[in-house]
Amino acid sequence: MHKFFSQLLGISALLCAWPVFATQTVLVIESYHAEYAWDISYRKGIESVLKEGYQLEYFQMDTKRLPINRHRSRAEMAWQHHLDIKPDLVILGDDNALRYLGKRFAKSRLPVVYLGINNNPRAYHVHKRKNITGVLERPLIKRSVSNIAELVSPAPKRILVMLDDSVTAKNVLQETFSGETEIRISGIDVQLKLIKSWSEWQNTVLTLQDEGFDAVAFGLYHTLRDDSNKHVDAEQVIAWSSENTAIPPFGFWEFAVGKNKTIGGMVLFGFEQGRLAAEMAHTILTTDVVPRSLGPKTADKGRYLFSRSQLERYNITLPQNIADKATYVD
Repeated sequence: MHKFFSQLLGISALLCAWPVFATQTVLVIESYHAEYAWDISYRKGIESVLKEGYQLEYFQMDTKRLPINRHRSRAEMAWQHHLDIKPDLVILGDDNALRYLGKRFAKSRLPVVYLGINNNPRAYHVHKRKNITGVLERPLIKRSVSNIAELVSPAPKRILVMLDDSVTAKNVLQETFSGETEIRISGIDVQLKLIKSWSEWQNTVLTLQDEGFDAVAFGLYHTLRDDSNKHVDAEQVIAWSSENTAIPPFGFWEFAVGKNKTIGGMVLFGFEQGRLAAEMAHTILTTDVVPRSLGPKTADKGRYLFSRSQLERYNITLPQNIADKATYVD
């Protein structure tokens, strides 16, 4: 019996000496909402990396659907949620989360990784903060317009890029086009239009051909409101726009590509934003690295994504150099 207890004590001591790795909590504060295709995509990217040993928590600020006068209160709720759960690291998804919370986190010691940022991080007072780093999002509009010239026959002379008037859209306008709404790319006159209301958006779509445009790109369309100031569902916007445009529609983000959506093109994927941000978070939580030293970084440079049904609808055959690299949603 004495021998038995001695062995038992020995096993217990061995178990106590074995290293125990505690689960680490990562809070993802999303600027938008869980049903938004971009958020779904980057969450999958995060979850593909932060698996064993991590507890993922989410908070949605819902700033695509809520009016701007409620954004600060949602940010305050997100801040309180982080105080309540005391995460080991925070991931801030997209510009509004960083815009409203970046400065507060910069005053803390909590490591923070942002993703999907279209603006310059300097604008959010997080540039060179030791505890903050992240992933930039740079829409491939100029390159995409050049690709459109290879797809549309005869070669387009005028293209309209339609965007809502969200923070992201305004940042794209400033960062990509230095605030200019009319530019020339690869011999094509490109006009950018920021649109506030659903009725204005509809009227623009219905008059595209009359206005002399040869192709259109539906960029961002997620904050449009109707005449009653009610948010218009993004899937409704893109489906209606696809059905009613008289000229070929293209997209810059994966969520805009598909049957009853756009033809596609060179697009950005939320998954890559999430994956890279999660890899940075993992490095921070498993080493002694200073977060600032890791970035900022720019994610995947984009990939060709197309809808077969839309290509067929507009009688477009992809050039071999594009077809060899393309993937399809249908």
